[in-house]
Amino acid sequence: MTLQTWIRRFWDFAGAVSVRTKILGIVLGFIILLGVGVTVQARYALAATMTAQLEEQSVSVSRDLAARATDPILLNDLLRLQDLLNETLTNDPNVRYAFLVDPRNQVIASTFEGGFPLDLLSLNPAQPNKHHRTVLIQTDEGLVWDTAVPILDGKIGSARIGLSDTSMQAALSTLTAQLFLTILLVSATGILVAVFLTWVLTRPILALVNATKSVAKGDFTPRVPRWANDEIGDLADAFNMMTEELARTDELRREREALRRQLLEKVISTQEDERRRIARELHDSTSQNLTSLIVGLRIMETYCAHCEAQGNATDLRKVASTTLDEVHDLSMRLRPRVLDDLGLAAALERLAHEWQARFKIPVDIAIQLNERLPGDVETAIYRIVQETLTNVARHAQAKSASIFVERRGDIVRAIVEDDGIGFDVNTNHGERHLGLLGMCERAELLNGTLTIESAPEHGTSVLIEIPLHSPLLTIGTTLASPVKAGVVSGATARSKVEGSGERPGVKS
Repeated sequence: MTLQTWIRRFWDFAGAVSVRTKILGIVLGFIILLGVGVTVQARYALAATMTAQLEEQSVSVSRDLAARATDPILLNDLLRLQDLLNETLTNDPNVRYAFLVDPRNQVIASTFEGGFPLDLLSLNPAQPNKHHRTVLIQTDEGLVWDTAVPILDGKIGSARIGLSDTSMQAALSTLTAQLFLTILLVSATGILVAVFLTWVLTRPILALVNATKSVAKGDFTPRVPRWANDEIGDLADAFNMMTEELARTDELRREREALRRQLLEKVISTQEDERRRIARELHDSTSQNLTSLIVGLRIMETYCAHCEAQGNATDLRKVASTTLDEVHDLSMRLRPRVLDDLGLAAALERLAHEWQARFKIPVDIAIQLNERLPGDVETAIYRIVQETLTNVARHAQAKSASIFVERRGDIVRAIVEDDGIGFDVNTNHGERHLGLLGMCERAELLNGTLTIESAPEHGTSVLIEIPLHSPLLTIGTTLASPVKAGVVSGATARSKVEGSGERPGVKS
């Protein structure tokens, strides 16, 4: 993998942790890196210094032993030589061994009690033309600086000293332990400082996050306190200004929405009243006049059996009868009197019968209502079902349709389904938009919901649910908060039912 890939993976991992973890990680990592660096440098410097000191000490002790052993060797005082070697071993704890050899490289005296290691003689023989010779020997106990010093230029032998690095290793271990202890103390202090810093830095940020979540839910009341006169304090002030402006904008939006809903309610109410008036006029006046005209034309036919105008009278009577049927049909579509007189169940049955007779599409209807509903609810459900059936006839190419209405507690539910070609709910469908928009507006005015479910070649289902105790039904005007809006098939499905459940009596 490339370096860029590694960097991206590292950032994906590092960017996923919290700010507090980042700060703690940076501080702790810096302290550990600095401590390890100082420890390595200190050990290296101390090891170099102590190595040089051990080498110098080895030469110094060896030359001292050689100088002091000259007379005892010349006098062949072996006891004095042994005491001298033991004294050298006792006075310097770093001395691992000491021994004297003659010019033939034969051991005169040594500090080895369990037998002299003969291999040691050949490792560092003294050179008569040199003041000393030092070699480094690896033993089971560690490194030993072995120094050989000739006595009287090697004429009477040489002195050998072995200096162990045990003290140096102990000093290095002690230094390392102290440095690591210092690192731990500094790390603990750094963590405490980092925790305090993260608390200072992240507490206002967390307050901003919580306030932002409340704003996202529509609550514009939270305010973030200004913790300090720094950039975070400026951010808190800017956030508070934003929430205040959002609160004013939301209040203005609510007022406009309430006014819009009141205006829409008034428009729909006025429209229904006008339809009712026109339907009554058509039924009471125009229909009566046409009926009178038909009766007169029939009388004219009867008394003018041999008149030339009899054919014209018959034609006029047929035209008047057709016109009367059309006026009656127009009156029913404007405002069916059965809706006001007998209620929603009878009006929907009449609507289904006439729709089936007109479009030759079978329709099943099932209504489970034990009593009359409020007038606004009956009108809204009737108009929505009417518009839905109109859309089925115009666009669905359906072979059958079904209507189901029931009351569950304080909820009235109506379902209209067809087995037509359906449509994509995410696509705009032109002229169908206005009809669906009107259906959604009617449901919304009663604090109800309207859900449209459809898919190509799978038919369409329209679900309406309206509460019977909404503010609109009790005071005649709604000031409730608007229902959440959504768009379905280019028309506005102003709200959707959550968990609509089964739909009894209607085939899906």
